[in-house]
Amino acid sequence: MTDLRGMTWNHPRGYDPMVAVSAAWAREHGVTLHWDKRSLQDFESFPVEKLARDYDLIVVDHPHVGQITAEGCLHPLPDAPDIAQASVGLSYPSYRWQGRQWAYPIDAAAQVQAIRPDLIDTPPANWDAVLRLAQSGKVALPLRAPHSLMCFITLAANDGHKVRTDGPGPFVDRAGGIAALERLAALAELVDSACYGWDPIDVLGRMSRTDEIACVPLVYGYVSYARADSPGHRLSFHDIPETTRGAGVGGSALGETGIAVSAFSAAPEAAIAFARHVAGPEIQRSLYARSGGQVGHGAAWHDPVVDEAAGQFYSGTARTLEAAVLRPRHDGYMPFQDAASARIVQALTDGDFGAAVDDMDRLFARTFKPG
Repeated sequence: MTDLRGMTWNHPRGYDPMVAVSAAWAREHGVTLHWDKRSLQDFESFPVEKLARDYDLIVVDHPHVGQITAEGCLHPLPDAPDIAQASVGLSYPSYRWQGRQWAYPIDAAAQVQAIRPDLIDTPPANWDAVLRLAQSGKVALPLRAPHSLMCFITLAANDGHKVRTDGPGPFVDRAGGIAALERLAALAELVDSACYGWDPIDVLGRMSRTDEIACVPLVYGYVSYARADSPGHRLSFHDIPETTRGAGVGGSALGETGIAVSAFSAAPEAAIAFARHVAGPEIQRSLYARSGGQVGHGAAWHDPVVDEAAGQFYSGTARTLEAAVLRPRHDGYMPFQDAASARIVQALTDGDFGAAVDDMDRLFARTFKPG
């Protein structure tokens, strides 16, 4: 029997479906998979190269692809048309870099909007409505790194100013960046200061356990809180609010996860076979979804049975996911996420938005290696 080790992230949505699918795979194929998990913070920042030394399969985020390609720590994957053709937005191509596929998407996510339907009837449709609701003290926002930057990217892109992802140059249009910081600061003044230490799990967990939060206008969606078996109050997820009327729901910062195979695996073919299986349409719309997973395949995302069990999580956020944008993915970007997040938090407190955009441009320029 072949034994493989996998690393995912520490949340039932990230861990439980991998364990369930692996158990069924072992019974059918004689390949045993043992899964470990790391914190959300580590998932967003821990070097993949170190994990690849110890694990055959690794759940990764798309901004890592430039770094992991340069380090040579992942095994390139075969093209998978059955997965690519049903990509939820840019989920599948987000893991394509330098002509190779480095992961298969298993969990599609982007910043969306969450509400407590027992506390408010409908989600705010635009940023002005968000600010009005925030006057009541019932709005929260995750601002712990890197989520302050994710909110900035979403607000800028929704207003027509996508951040740069295709090479050296200004990170974002200066006027558009200032406008995004102004919007973010207006809300930051109205939410609990504890938000600066909260990630999406903190905010959504508190929202489900207490009556303190009625709306989170920008947050990575978690199907776990929309399911009927969710602990506490069930949440409802929706498209993001427009920055201005007519802006639509485009521009959300994509944040899905994919499954990758270590270049150091002693059994790469077995690992690739499992990766393709867990990302495929049949398992995604059945055991993966039933085990608490947030599906990443379009066939599962648009399955009415899956959607009903998830409290319309998928149909409620589909437009936002389809129009979500990529973050930069080049080697050198990952340290920028933390530095830019901290710079945004500083701007939200000192109010010097122009200086913050200029500093982010300088920080971004340093991410590109000479030559």
